[in-house]
Amino acid sequence: MALLNFKKKTETPKPVTPEVEAFLKGYSIEIMPRTASKVEDFRDLLPAGTRVYIAHIEGTPIEEMVATAKRVNAEGFPVMPHFPARIIKDKATLENWIAMYQGEADVKQALMLAGGVAQPHGDFHSSMQLLETGLFDKAGFTHLHVAGHPEGNKDIDPDGSTKLVDEALRWKQKFSETTDAKMALATQFAFDAKPIIAWADGLKQAGIDIPVHIGIAGPAKLQTLIKFAIACGVGPSLKVLQKRAMDVSKLLLPYTPNDVITELAAHKAANPDFNIEQVHFFPLGGIKTNATWAIENGGASTAPVNA
Repeated sequence: MALLNFKKKTETPKPVTPEVEAFLKGYSIEIMPRTASKVEDFRDLLPAGTRVYIAHIEGTPIEEMVATAKRVNAEGFPVMPHFPARIIKDKATLENWIAMYQGEADVKQALMLAGGVAQPHGDFHSSMQLLETGLFDKAGFTHLHVAGHPEGNKDIDPDGSTKLVDEALRWKQKFSETTDAKMALATQFAFDAKPIIAWADGLKQAGIDIPVHIGIAGPAKLQTLIKFAIACGVGPSLKVLQKRAMDVSKLLLPYTPNDVITELAAHKAANPDFNIEQVHFFPLGGIKTNATWAIENGGASTAPVNA
């Protein structure tokens, strides 16, 4: 006989607010080939025009990435594959990837990032080096996104500062002024609105006017989120999850991003020039789970194509 017998509860959905509906409009979502294969038709889940990022994990063949991009594009969604610098051998490989994506999947958008491997596989170690090749502008890419880190990144700044991250942002700002592509900062996920707001305001004060697409973790088991948060180096806002883990009444409930989204949406409504332009979801609890949450909380702005 169990000493404690907790019944799993579900959080009561709150009515859709105009602020949240506006904030979720145009959200993007991240997938991988293996997670995409579990979705029968993205039109059952996503609003028309949703940008779909495809994460390129080390070891995934480029052919598998391109096939996923082709499938998602065929269902009517703009595709933005990751280009992780440290797993791209050289300029010729990068040029081949671009040609494959464009020739087979009509890709015109890309997210540049260093990638999650410690040692580069070849000539590149940063997103800036990929941009410097000029290949994306040459190929006519319309959107080029780069990474942002609201709570810093200890892989880049091991001392816990933001010195190198800030230097990279200043470089990317200058590049954004020379490219014809639209640029944005797609950020790591965080769980607390206050550090996000402070970071975004700090960018403007530093003269960085690249729009921000804020990373938000979708609904998931608390244990799953804590594992990903630690692995990804999430900083101060990890305390939000730790506090939740200590609350027995919430321990068995799945985490949802209601609180952080509501606070950011309210701030955006009160400050229309706030530089967070869109939400970018990391569906750590599953694509269908994340899309369903968005549909239930975003009103008309998140209604799927096949609604």
